[in-house]
Amino acid sequence: MSKFDRYMLSQLMTLFGFFALILVSVYWINRAVSLFDQLISDGQSAWVFLEFTALTLPNVIRLVLPVAAFVASVYVTNRLSSESELVVMMATGFSPYRLARPVLYFGLAVTLMVAVLAHLLVPASRVRLADRRGEIAENVAARFLTEGTFLHPADGITFYIRQITPRGELQDIFLADARTPGRSTVYTAERALLVKSDTGPKLVMFEGMDQTLAAEGQSLSVTRFADFSYDIGALIGGAAARRPSVEELPTPMLLAATEASAEAAGTTRAAMLLEGHERMARPFLALVSALIGFATLLTGGFSRFGLWRQIGMASVLLVFVQFLANGATSLVTRSPAAWPVVYLPVAAGLAIAALALSFAGRARRVRHGLVAAVAS
Repeated sequence: MSKFDRYMLSQLMTLFGFFALILVSVYWINRAVSLFDQLISDGQSAWVFLEFTALTLPNVIRLVLPVAAFVASVYVTNRLSSESELVVMMATGFSPYRLARPVLYFGLAVTLMVAVLAHLLVPASRVRLADRRGEIAENVAARFLTEGTFLHPADGITFYIRQITPRGELQDIFLADARTPGRSTVYTAERALLVKSDTGPKLVMFEGMDQTLAAEGQSLSVTRFADFSYDIGALIGGAAARRPSVEELPTPMLLAATEASAEAAGTTRAAMLLEGHERMARPFLALVSALIGFATLLTGGFSRFGLWRQIGMASVLLVFVQFLANGATSLVTRSPAAWPVVYLPVAAGLAIAALALSFAGRARRVRHGLVAAVAS
């Protein structure tokens, strides 16, 4: 690698790290606010909040890195052009394609980062996040047991707890069960405990009584008990076996999807193929973003007024490539056989960058020809 390549690559990586940090922070804070409201309102600790936000980071970084690569490429190219460094390198005989070599290295490095995230870290984080959500959903105290409040976890059920001690003991329990037509039962107890069992959570009450009112004959029966076990599994629903989502499945399984494997995973073959091929294609959008940013600005040459028009054009071209990516996603969702279309945005982006570099080289030859003609 030549000195110029190392110099430009170091500039690109430095600015890429800076912009990636800024963009990830913005996305992360936006996501953290919604998670904070959701988890804290469910009675979760700050540690759970930090764990959940950390598990969302790989997906946020995967989305942000191509944008950071584009911004870094545009910023570095604009600065090198305004300081005439690119002009000097062109004067020494460097073609636009030769100048684009460090940008190519940079784009491939970012592509590798996004690929690692898409194939390994994001699926693993989604699996862990789903498991943690399931564990919290099974935490009855977090979902339904709130002290000092009358709760209605199911139709015909009213539940009240005066206080929950730090050891998890429930004090002064009131439970009204009116789910059975023509019959209503009220349970009261001085204290209770939640106990897990194979058939679901049980509420074990101590020193209490149950009062059952039968509508027919308006008869009331009262039974006092020292301890009594009440099955509250129906209040929160049984813990059903969770099927992994498409985003959690490994890439080889997605690419080799069949109707049988899709049915076993609880999804469609189209969704599995789309996710698998997007994991293969989307990382290369980082390379496309970097090359489009560099090549489009290079068409402007040197100007003391800056390259604002070229920067705007580069942004429009990047939006166009993203539009193609969204269209390809919609098409493959409807027709799984059209999965090669997922790679079309990458091919189109590389073609746009190549055309821009060719145009920049031709414009340079025209300018040099005019200068030579005037001089002669």
